[in-house]
Amino acid sequence: MAGSEAAWQAANAGIQVVLHEMRPNVGTFAHQTGLLGEMVCSNSFRSDDDEQNAVGLLHWEMRAANGLIMATAEKHRLPAGGALAVDRDPFAQSVTDALMAHPNISVEYGEITDLPRDGHWIIATGPLTSGDLAQSIAAQTGAEALAFFDAIAPIIYHDSIDMSKAWMQSRYDKGETEEERTAYLNCPMTKDQYEAFIDALLAADKTEFKEGETAGYFDGCLPIEVMAERGRETLRFGPMKPVGLTNPHDPDTKAYAVVQLRRDNKLGTLYNIVGFQTKMKYGAQTEVLRMIPGLENASFARLGGIHRNTFLNSPTFLDDQMRLRSQPNVRFAGQITGVEGYVESAAMGLLAGRLAVAEINGEAATPPPPTTATGALITHITGGADAKTFQPMNVNFGLFPPVEGLKAGRRGRKDRYKAYTDRAKVDWQDWLDSSAPTA
Repeated sequence: MAGSEAAWQAANAGIQVVLHEMRPNVGTFAHQTGLLGEMVCSNSFRSDDDEQNAVGLLHWEMRAANGLIMATAEKHRLPAGGALAVDRDPFAQSVTDALMAHPNISVEYGEITDLPRDGHWIIATGPLTSGDLAQSIAAQTGAEALAFFDAIAPIIYHDSIDMSKAWMQSRYDKGETEEERTAYLNCPMTKDQYEAFIDALLAADKTEFKEGETAGYFDGCLPIEVMAERGRETLRFGPMKPVGLTNPHDPDTKAYAVVQLRRDNKLGTLYNIVGFQTKMKYGAQTEVLRMIPGLENASFARLGGIHRNTFLNSPTFLDDQMRLRSQPNVRFAGQITGVEGYVESAAMGLLAGRLAVAEINGEAATPPPPTTATGALITHITGGADAKTFQPMNVNFGLFPPVEGLKAGRRGRKDRYKAYTDRAKVDWQDWLDSSAPTA
């Protein structure tokens, strides 16, 4: 996401770009193709509400900056209530086609194993940076890169789901159209079924890490087993919460817990289990997940898994231009900088591309103000966060400077968020206008 967006922004500003991609020559645990912009975890860019949600505001900013990722996501959008979900394979193909067709972009396939010493570079290798390049980065920074574990959720074939038990409904019937209001597939559980499921989940065989592996988890993408270990009711108040849903097969009975699935492709043949990232071994996954009502005969297009993600301690190693302090011809962008999520990663690519253009053109490269979503993220990762406790972060309004005169607390939250987004949109457009290339 980040590399694709950075290349697009620079090329549109008239810069000749060489985009390096190691896949398919060198694969990763999670990727299945050599396509640029391949999605490997969820197929969702999360909330598209640009007035009450920080990631929705980030969508708006990227659209205003002619972002490739957001334009392509809109082209391949799937019904997902108030979220922006995409048909992942056509999305990745369209990103690839757009970059390959751009007259200012050439793509070279092959692994980069060392930090380049000459020229202007953006390293946007994501969380699955190759071992050799990760070692080169660690050698240059003089410290081991931080790491955490990330997990992916299973994907199920729709025709294997028992729709006499499951039903289609978005939580609280959210959405402007009938298609959006029925964007999610729901599987209800009774209390006994939920308790049996938790017992099986806790007892299931799970992937064990190598001796000495000390990385933690990103709280926004915890495996379901880890959530269950924190308390038997954790999942019921998390991804399995039953609120805002009515089972048409039994409307008078309130489900004790509900498992939701979201459409994963335009055809509606594939559905991923929302929030069900897992580290269960494959055999255990099929047994445990088939305990969910409606999924007794589920056929899996992809099972879940867990992998180790690496990221920089950006407050220590990067300046406010996203450059490596010890080697400023290299910028970093995307999840390797310590942002979390597709949108945040792509936004850092967009920014890195624009900052690189300004430097190449000999112009002042000024990061966007922290009152914007993009500016709040870059401010956080390059100095706003405490380097000693730095961990991957999604965009959120807690990163924004307060708007004076607004009420604090839950009652004033709606007005406060609207004030944040109104201010951000003005400041982001001003930044775009002032930082537009003059060459």
